Amino acid sequence: MKKFFNEFKAFISRGNVMDMAVGVIIGGAFSAIVSALTGNILMPIINWVLLAITGGNGLEEIVTFLPNGKVVVDGVVDMSKSIYIDWGAFITAIINFILIALVLFLIVKTINKVKENNEKIKAGLNKGKPTKEEKEEMKAAGVNLKDKTAVAKYMADKAAKEAEEKAKAEAEAKAAEEEAKKHTTEYLLEQIKDLLAAKNK
Repeated sequence: MKKFFNEFKAFISRGNVMDMAVGVIIGGAFSAIVSALTGNILMPIINWVLLAITGGNGLEEIVTFLPNGKVVVDGVVDMSKSIYIDWGAFITAIINFILIALVLFLIVKTINKVKENNEKIKAGLNKGKPTKEEKEEMKAAGVNLKDKTAVAKYMADKAAKEAEEKAKAEAEAKAAEEEAKKHTTEYLLEQIKDLLAAKNK
């Protein structure tokens, strides 16, 4: 029994479970906000526009009664007893979905933008500063990390060495590419063409 409770405690203490719980709570509150926005602000405006165009009561009247599904009591349709397709409720659900998707898209886009800006700022602040690995390399090389001149010299030498290695690698790659071209049919045909042209001169 103790093992079971320990496993349960470990499960509910995991970060992703807590994140999920927070997400569910915020999602519920967010859904209520969107429903309130749709029901109390957007739908009255849509119904008002439909009323001005059609003269009806807006989305509430967009229904299709099934055969023999319309129940009339004292000359008034009893909607609670009638059988009908409620297109208005369906359209409202679609509007809710579009609103939720739009707001979530804007939130995710904003978060990604903020994260991207933070990474740029962090990269700008850390530019020129040695990383943890570089500090370990300097310690191993006997460089005093408190001596800024020695650290700057080490970083400059390392940058120069990396640039030299990069240039060397690019030159080797270019040479290898040129060498590979010499073994192609196109190269041999060009050589034969040049020889024939020289001979005809």
